[in-house]
Amino acid sequence: MLLAATHSGSFHADDVFAFAILKAATDGAVSLTRSREAAVWDAAQVVFDVGGIFNPAAGRYDHHMRDKPLRDSGEPFSSAGLIWRDYGRAAIVHVQPQATPGQIDTVWAKLDQGLLRDIDLMDNGVMDRHPGHFSALLETWNPSFVETDSDENAAYYQAVTVAEAVLARSIAHAFAAAVAQDGVAEAAAQADDPRIIVLESRLPWEEAVFDLNLTQALYVIRPAGKDWTVSAVPPERGSFAQKKPLPDAWGGLREQELASVCGVADATFCHSARFVCGAKTREGALAMAVLAAGVA
Repeated sequence: MLLAATHSGSFHADDVFAFAILKAATDGAVSLTRSREAAVWDAAQVVFDVGGIFNPAAGRYDHHMRDKPLRDSGEPFSSAGLIWRDYGRAAIVHVQPQATPGQIDTVWAKLDQGLLRDIDLMDNGVMDRHPGHFSALLETWNPSFVETDSDENAAYYQAVTVAEAVLARSIAHAFAAAVAQDGVAEAAAQADDPRIIVLESRLPWEEAVFDLNLTQALYVIRPAGKDWTVSAVPPERGSFAQKKPLPDAWGGLREQELASVCGVADATFCHSARFVCGAKTREGALAMAVLAAGVA
């Protein structure tokens, strides 16, 4: 059983989430004491968000000092980010035991640069605070001044339960992204033409193309039910544009009309915005992608 300690009193998202991470990392084999007593902290194996010391070797994870711990980017850690740094991978192993070492690293990085970084920045006042942010919502579990009969510790553990659920779902989605990334990487390695990536299942590819820095990729082919689609890769993450739109002559055409124009007998459609087209077979979709890539 891991003995942990943090401060009593009102809580923030970082000390709530730090304990949720420790629970996941130890598969629940952790006991927490919330106290302002130094003797309690000294008796614990892990102390977070309190104590004025950052020393991972000694199990101390505070971040409120003048010389506070910083990320490589220069952005400040909170206790959540610090605990995630050292215990996050163990948490992932327990939540997604089927993850490979490489996938664990990918999941860890996605959460570190997303959810955990936002919690860190919000706690340190570096990010603008707004009511809809996860950190602000989690902190509404603190009893309000009119709730005079509320149990502060009970409220803290209720917030931890919410944080545990968010952590588990965040890991699950990041794991799915890591699996998709592995699939895209394998397909890219096997591609005859680096401009055209062919996926044999309907993997989500958008993030993976940029995470893997597949700068030459123009089109991604994958199945869609019984048919196949060709999607144009955007020039940057999150963009609605395309590096190379599908041919202008194809835009908005369907079935026989499209087949007559592009020369692919089983072509089924091309969106008027020219970011996706389709064919009934893998071979037809590949032929359309090859034609599109070769259009000047």
